[in-house]
Amino acid sequence: MTSPIAELITIVLAYLSGSLPFGLLIARVVAGIDIREKGSGNIGATNVSRVLGAKWGIATLLLDVLKGLLPVLLIPRYFAESDTGWFILLQVVAGISTVVGHMFPVWLKFRGGKGVATSLGVVVMLTPFGSLAALSGFALCMLASRFVALSSIVAAIIFAIGQMFILQPNPFAVEKLPLSVFSLAVPALIVIQHRSNIGRLMRGEEKKFQFGNSKDSSDDEPSGEDPLRRV
Repeated sequence: MTSPIAELITIVLAYLSGSLPFGLLIARVVAGIDIREKGSGNIGATNVSRVLGAKWGIATLLLDVLKGLLPVLLIPRYFAESDTGWFILLQVVAGISTVVGHMFPVWLKFRGGKGVATSLGVVVMLTPFGSLAALSGFALCMLASRFVALSSIVAAIIFAIGQMFILQPNPFAVEKLPLSVFSLAVPALIVIQHRSNIGRLMRGEEKKFQFGNSKDSSDDEPSGEDPLRRV
């Protein structure tokens, strides 16, 4: 199969995988509700945890991770042998497409989420050491602050910086360029998707995470903001 066709198939399949709104589906099956109308309006694991409890929040988190991991693991194997430059390129293409699918899902009129859990699934496959650094940063920040958004931003930045060290001495050499682009572009997208959280953090309005019912989680969305943008 020619390179452009393989890349197109990879993009489409990975994008569709990333756009699956698992939080929305779980809430409808488990509680018969539209999670977008509860709590913060988010369909991600944080809001699902607050509205439905930790068990279903963890289920949403794991499914969002898997929808990032599986396309990177499986799709490139149909087009290239492992450990080749072509294989790695397709992995990166699949990873970026999956994250974009989560952030801009076709099923929700391209109004998706922040892509943190899905990105974790991708980077576990692409760069285990980078993902470990990001997870460590997230965990430490979460323990210290209990701000999910801040911890996610810190993890994204640590991942980008860590990857630049991992890919030394020349992270932008031809054979490393796809992974380097991913390592900078995806964290940048994650930070951009958290722009409203950044504003609330700066104003001291961002609330700390705690499991609970929906009446405790309305703080995530300021009045008038489209809730579908913050997943």
